[in-house]
Amino acid sequence: MENKTMKDYYVLLYYCFTPIENAAVFREEHHRLCLSLNLRGRIIIAEEGLNGTVSGLKADCEKYMEIVKADPRFDALEFKIEEHEGHAFQKLNVRYKPEIVHAGLPEVKPYEKTGKHLEPDEFRKLKDSDDVVILDVRSNYEHKMGKFKNAVTLDIDNFREFPDKIKDLEQYKGKKVLTYCTGGIKCEKASAYLLENGFEDVYQLHGGIIKYGIEAEGEDFEGKCYVFDNRVTVDVNKVNPSVVSECYVCGTKSDHMVNCANSVCNRHAPICESCMVEMEGTCSHECKESPDKRPYNMEGYYAKEQNGYNPYRGLKRKEELAKAQQNAE
Repeated sequence: MENKTMKDYYVLLYYCFTPIENAAVFREEHHRLCLSLNLRGRIIIAEEGLNGTVSGLKADCEKYMEIVKADPRFDALEFKIEEHEGHAFQKLNVRYKPEIVHAGLPEVKPYEKTGKHLEPDEFRKLKDSDDVVILDVRSNYEHKMGKFKNAVTLDIDNFREFPDKIKDLEQYKGKKVLTYCTGGIKCEKASAYLLENGFEDVYQLHGGIIKYGIEAEGEDFEGKCYVFDNRVTVDVNKVNPSVVSECYVCGTKSDHMVNCANSVCNRHAPICESCMVEMEGTCSHECKESPDKRPYNMEGYYAKEQNGYNPYRGLKRKEELAKAQQNAE
């Protein structure tokens, strides 16, 4: 049974661009490893590397990190570690995909060439220089919840739209371009793509906003950081915090991020607590009257239906896995 008062769990955020041969076989092995350690979360595996965010008891996470780091392919991998009172995910998904971050740029290989990594304190000292532009490479719903002071944001709904914005960024070619994202992975491809398109002085915040919050106390990060787990958003700034997001219903300042109680809508947006009460957890009068409206939940977060979730579904039998490994060799 999960302890809801003590922070006995970790949430791990990590990625590593590195060649993985027989990635489909590795996916199978990694899935089994996570099951053996009772981890939950989302992991993507591709020929270009590994990308994940998982939660589990501290001891289980420590063992997982030890095993992953023992693999020489992941020697450069760095875990961002945050304490939590329980699992941040409801289930485990380990998937094989063409890219570990969907950019539509499988030919871009950050382990061959990418922007210069800046540690959080280096980023903090450099970000306000006159010859610098800070570039947020995240999507609209992320940077509307929080962003660095004076950052340039992009009007994109998905990271795969980033290549289409290169022309809009041409004006910054003569400056130092400091890219940032949640955990660092999007910047690996974004900064590499900028370099390929004639930008010469390109940097990236190593470890992203999450590491910046841990090591540099989040100074000058305005608002909250959107995360892809049950926490929805996390506080970053311990120095000069502020609220930048606005209530979807009334427009007042609010960082109370929720799901619309109408299951058909399920809009993810900031809604202030007074509007939550008035609208019964929905984002509009239409949603409030919907027959698909879920019972009002003050938390404003509605977990997805499990629909018969089975963590072992999709795994091959050990005999099949051994045969696949033999064929791969």
